[in-house]
Amino acid sequence: MNENTVSDFKCGYVALVGLPNVGKSTLMNNLLQMKLSIVTPKPQTTRQRVLGILNEPDKQVIFLDTPGLLKPRYKLQEVMLKTIEKAVSDSDLILLMIEAGESLNPRDIELYDQINEAGRPVVLVINKIDRISKAKLLPLIETLHEQTGIQDIVPISATKLDGLDQLKSTIKKYMPMNVPFYPPEYVTEQPERFFVAEIIREKIFQKYGEEIPYSSTVIIDEFKERKTGKDFIRATIYVERISQKGILIGKKGQALKKVGLAARGEIEHFLQRQVYLDLHVSVKEKWRSKENALRDLGYH
Repeated sequence: MNENTVSDFKCGYVALVGLPNVGKSTLMNNLLQMKLSIVTPKPQTTRQRVLGILNEPDKQVIFLDTPGLLKPRYKLQEVMLKTIEKAVSDSDLILLMIEAGESLNPRDIELYDQINEAGRPVVLVINKIDRISKAKLLPLIETLHEQTGIQDIVPISATKLDGLDQLKSTIKKYMPMNVPFYPPEYVTEQPERFFVAEIIREKIFQKYGEEIPYSSTVIIDEFKERKTGKDFIRATIYVERISQKGILIGKKGQALKKVGLAARGEIEHFLQRQVYLDLHVSVKEKWRSKENALRDLGYH
């Protein structure tokens, strides 16, 4: 990478923006060929910006995966909205992701108008094209061209890896000439404990219904790397009510044990070493609606 100069190498920031559950995290993970952002079928799984770095011979693209855009109903969602706004202002390019559908979603046009105010270049990415026929896709692209004036509209299927090479070529057009900002072996700048907490949170999203995942968050209290034996990780899952604590733990602790087993397996795969995971559950009343609580829990 040292041989690259500003004249022949491109590097920049790309914000992934879209409505909840449109596939932003899946796209970033598959572009990087590594799972950084947690993914579940539930909307609003992503709460904080996740930075992922794509290193290729001709470019370094720093992706900023963001929460799904919606109208905030409580403090946590207000913080999430600020996270999106900051990612957009920090980026050289915005990838506005929408879902392929039978017809145009008016919310996508509203979102474009909102994003366009930032004054950044926008590439429109139509995801989940495997769900509709080409006969329906082409008129959708034409309508989007007319409605937004966006020149580059890239149809993809993030899960099927369809269209990702074309998307990377399109992204490169908008990247400024620059030396790489990070060493080539870097895939993120965020610490291991951040991703460990996210993996635990993902398992909660996967194993519980609607209430528990959205009312819970995870803090890593202790993270000890050991030269011999397993690394030690102690984490606390915070919920908003006593009744939620009971549900999360389950009868004789069996529900929490299942979360721990699933999380430990994925944490070990991510860290490439064995860990001992010690999970606890605590109540922090209405933490999603309190500014101080959000700050204490790492939501800035």
